[in-house]
Amino acid sequence: MLDQLSGTAINDDGAWIYPDALGSRNAALVAWWYGGVLQNLDFITLAEGNRPEAVQEQLNQMAWAGEMEGWLKSPPHWHLVASGSTASEWETSLRAALDQPVQVLEPLPPPQLAAATARRATRASPNANLLPAEFAERYRQQFVDRLWMRGLLAVGALYLLYVIGYGGVLGFTMFQASGAESARDKISNDYTNTMQLKATYGVLKEREDLKFAALDSWKAIAELMPETLSLDTWNFGDGKRLVLSGSAASSEHRQEILDFEKAVRKYKDPKTLEPLFDANKGEGLNLRMGRMAQFCGISRSNLNARRYNERLLE
Repeated sequence: MLDQLSGTAINDDGAWIYPDALGSRNAALVAWWYGGVLQNLDFITLAEGNRPEAVQEQLNQMAWAGEMEGWLKSPPHWHLVASGSTASEWETSLRAALDQPVQVLEPLPPPQLAAATARRATRASPNANLLPAEFAERYRQQFVDRLWMRGLLAVGALYLLYVIGYGGVLGFTMFQASGAESARDKISNDYTNTMQLKATYGVLKEREDLKFAALDSWKAIAELMPETLSLDTWNFGDGKRLVLSGSAASSEHRQEILDFEKAVRKYKDPKTLEPLFDANKGEGLNLRMGRMAQFCGISRSNLNARRYNERLLE
């Protein structure tokens, strides 16, 4: 509305009426220009009933105020800045209320009004203020001081909370450490006894594994040895080395000895189907020919600890 007011060309003394003020078609802004100076701004409204009389009364009150202030020195000329149906409605009411001619002027079109608003916004100082500069500076300094004080108070409160939290955590940690030391003292004897039992169990378990390994080896030899061969000695040393020594009735059984040696190396446990001996280790077969064919077979057994542990649990 102010941009519309400043964009209107003023060529004589009088009142310029701008409808659609205050966001309503029934309200209008009245600008009084005298001597090329904007003397007064006020609003008038159209009543629902008896519109001419209400408009006349409002305008007469403004004119009387101008006469008392001394700037209204001649009868005003009336100007209506509106267009379309708004101009027709207000012109009719004004002519009936004033009984004087009313000059109708076209308002600034929306594009020109927007351009005027943009120019005013760019020219306006962003620091325009009715507050004195010394008051603004004082208020600004007080605001900065409050920020500093609040910041210091916040830092102090945070530090205090940190100290309290640190003390609480330290006390709780020391309490836990004291409890752990007490528990350690209580279970030290139990720990020593447990380690002794564990060592004893390891020795017994190893003896049990060796016993089952010897029995499995003996079982394999008993199953695989032909009737034409005889076993003279059988030595199972260190749980890893099996030494066999035997004889045959004659040298004609040489092939049976060789087949027996191969069968022993390839023997698999019936339960686990894993090789009982390592076929790639151990010394080979040693044959000595005499009145009776003698053989001495040496091989290394492949003991599977997991398999013997399972058998021990059974």
